[in-house]
Amino acid sequence: MGTPKFMPFLIFVIFLTTLLQNSEANQFPSVHPPHKGIRAAYWPSFNTFPASSIDTSYFTHIYYAFLLPEPTTYKLNLTQFDQKTIPQFIGALRTRNPPVKTLLSIGGGGTNATVFSLMASTQLTRKAFISSSIEVARKFGFQGLDLDWEFPADAVDMSNLALLYKEWRKALDNEARISGKPRLLLTSAVYYASKFTFYGGPRAYPAWAISKYLDWASPMCFDYHGSWENFTGLHAALYDSKSNISTSYGIGSWIQAGVPPNKLVMGLPLYGRTWTLQNPIVNRVGVPALGVGPGDGVLVFHQIVNFNKRTNATVVFDSKAVAYYSYSGSSWIGYDDVRSVNLKVRFAKSLGLGGYFFWALGQDKDWTISSQASNAWKY
Repeated sequence: MGTPKFMPFLIFVIFLTTLLQNSEANQFPSVHPPHKGIRAAYWPSFNTFPASSIDTSYFTHIYYAFLLPEPTTYKLNLTQFDQKTIPQFIGALRTRNPPVKTLLSIGGGGTNATVFSLMASTQLTRKAFISSSIEVARKFGFQGLDLDWEFPADAVDMSNLALLYKEWRKALDNEARISGKPRLLLTSAVYYASKFTFYGGPRAYPAWAISKYLDWASPMCFDYHGSWENFTGLHAALYDSKSNISTSYGIGSWIQAGVPPNKLVMGLPLYGRTWTLQNPIVNRVGVPALGVGPGDGVLVFHQIVNFNKRTNATVVFDSKAVAYYSYSGSSWIGYDDVRSVNLKVRFAKSLGLGGYFFWALGQDKDWTISSQASNAWKY
């Protein structure tokens, strides 16, 4: 994964401080201001964790993940599963106290990015997609729409993405005016950094369009490292002194690109990445590994807690990176726990970000991390 030239941490702090002193964040007021902050999470409909079990006291917004556009008409594909599951999801959350807003997320990491590229390529196909998304959201009672296009492949895709945001927001404004209902929220999950190079040439997100048309963008600040690499790594490090692959760099790049901090909602993982160590005695960050570890390369947080206890694993808090890792025998896991999440949320709050989100509900351990993050944000 290619990244822009490394910015030393001191310079990073200076430019963030300068940016936060400017009035840039007030140039694009949101119709839906964050107010006390966004504490969001994605609910994967394909998992077994029931929506009725969500403790809404820790969240303000819940995403239904995911629907996909049909590859020919670009209208949302409502499978029989979704037609059954969405009403259950909405019904389970509609009367909860405290209340949460629900958003329909479209896309996801396992989808065919070419379909989104083709959909966004013409005004006609964008219109079909937009109209269908609004129709489905209103039919089931969602309060917002979220795009998770992973990832626009080149400068043309990014240009078309800007047009999609613009036309989508205009359609949402018009629909709200005609229906007399509150406008649907419009959000978008994006790469952790505003510019990147992988699977193609250099490209940058349309920061101006994000600032003007979205209620917020959600940088996915995780999956920096994984078992596709032959060395151990912290997949959601807040800082990395040796590279730009870190949350602090990514969030800084978005602010530097011109997106107001209050329109950024920082992603946090409720899962870890695992490896098999080449030498169990050599067990630090960045040491040689042979491939996937427990869980075929991924363990969710409650599994990590159980693994650490069951194997009497050594648990290490990396204070420089602000992340955890544990190891037992040849098994190695990089992840977040209460302390690192607390510090990350406070980092987001100190920069004036709009909030944070988790991937994903059902992965926590008795709401341990969710409650800690919520308390850190509110207090």
